[in-house]
Amino acid sequence: MDSALFSEELSERKVCVVGSELVENYTVYIIDVTDGRHRWTVKHRYSDFHDLHEKLAAEKKVDRRLLPPKKILGKNSKSLVERRQKELELYLQTLLLQFPQATPTALACFLHFHLYEINGITAALAEELFHKGEQLLQAGEVFCLRPLQLYSVSQQLRLAKPTCCNGDARTDLGHILDFTCRLRYLKICGSRGLVGSSNIQESSLPFDLSVFKSLLHIQISDCSSEQIEGLSTLRTSLETMNVHQSTQSMMSVLVPEAAEFPQWEPEGAESVCPVTALVPVWRQLTTLDLSHNGISCIDTSVRLIPKVEFLDLSSNQLFSVENLQHLYNLVHVDLSYNNLQVVEAAHTRLGNIKTLNLAGNQLQNLSGLSKLYSLVNLDLSQNQLDQLEEIRNIGSLPCLEKLSLAANPMCIIPDYRTKVLAQFGDRAAEVCLDSRVTTEKELDTVEVLKAIQKAKEVKHRMSSGDKKISEDARPPAAPLLCSSSSSLSSSAPPASSSTSSSCPTQQTSCQGNHK
Repeated sequence: MDSALFSEELSERKVCVVGSELVENYTVYIIDVTDGRHRWTVKHRYSDFHDLHEKLAAEKKVDRRLLPPKKILGKNSKSLVERRQKELELYLQTLLLQFPQATPTALACFLHFHLYEINGITAALAEELFHKGEQLLQAGEVFCLRPLQLYSVSQQLRLAKPTCCNGDARTDLGHILDFTCRLRYLKICGSRGLVGSSNIQESSLPFDLSVFKSLLHIQISDCSSEQIEGLSTLRTSLETMNVHQSTQSMMSVLVPEAAEFPQWEPEGAESVCPVTALVPVWRQLTTLDLSHNGISCIDTSVRLIPKVEFLDLSSNQLFSVENLQHLYNLVHVDLSYNNLQVVEAAHTRLGNIKTLNLAGNQLQNLSGLSKLYSLVNLDLSQNQLDQLEEIRNIGSLPCLEKLSLAANPMCIIPDYRTKVLAQFGDRAAEVCLDSRVTTEKELDTVEVLKAIQKAKEVKHRMSSGDKKISEDARPPAAPLLCSSSSSLSSSAPPASSSTSSSCPTQQTSCQGNHK
């Protein structure tokens, strides 16, 4: 949407009473309000008009004769309703003409300007912060804003207008700017549908975050990464960032400049290739949660978050694990509910992590996890693991304490728990499997299984040793003494030690035959 949507030439206001409806025993009038390209619907009964008129007459000296009078008899008759509909429309149009610059608060609330129109939205927000802003900042609470509110503030700052339009100091834009400069915890909640009774779609409204100077934590949901401006200005202060249902790539969040400078490099990095931009890193960011998005790959933008310790990429569309070798400080990684079928040589990408969540993928093989020697917690639930032999790949991990294999095909194998625990050998008692502490009975069964396995190994070694001994004791084959025909050699009886003296004679006979 055009960022100048609410510029003065587009913000022509119109109001029309387009119909009515009977609710119980009174008539409600349907009012269409238009401000620029935005339109919304308001419903009021005649008594609401009367209350509005009383306030305007007292506060703004509006002519009391302007509002059509009350009717006692036949107030819901069709002819009266139609006539009053036209009179009320004229009444509202007259008020808008009478107050073209600063709409009175009573009229603005009556027409729901505080919900849908930028001046009304910012005025309502400013007044709220005038009363509660300091208290919220001191309490360190998370403050929630909607994209429509942020959009309205951004547009107000771009327009060459006074910071206070209606003369009420409580609604001055300065209260918002002072609050945003000092706010530390922000939550932005968007929406996918239309806002209220309007035609406003929040996901198409751009907003600027550069007014926030001290943010430590930000959570963004149900927005579009394309509508977020000024996110890069938070690189020096932000410690935690959560973005949900708002992006298709990590790049659009971490390196919004990439759209303008495709050949970028992190600031301070050495590069042999020509670059068009040096991008500052996120200096303080230690927690990044990009779960529940549409991310299909871990791109090179992770080079800008070298201090991240907690990374959540769950519920995305990942097919592989890449580029995480740039994150030397990773401790907790969540890759659950993606499309991973294999994780190869995980130690080369995930370093010394302690917690790894791979639940809800399509893993069948665990060989790539065999060298994660610092791993403490591992969640492999809801995968396609059906072979107990795969557990051997993680059975030797020295620090593993918690393992989840729930909802895998192998779970239906009889004595599944004890057979899995047996793969950990002497550490079976230290492993908590599927959130259940190992019992003494299970440990006894594990010892039996280990003894059986050890006996099998001993028997196998013995059988292998006996086979080797028998092969070593077998006498060497008799040397081939002559190249006589196969019929002669096959018909001759085998030589024994008692007849060894006949060998010279046989040799002579053979030599004679050759001659």
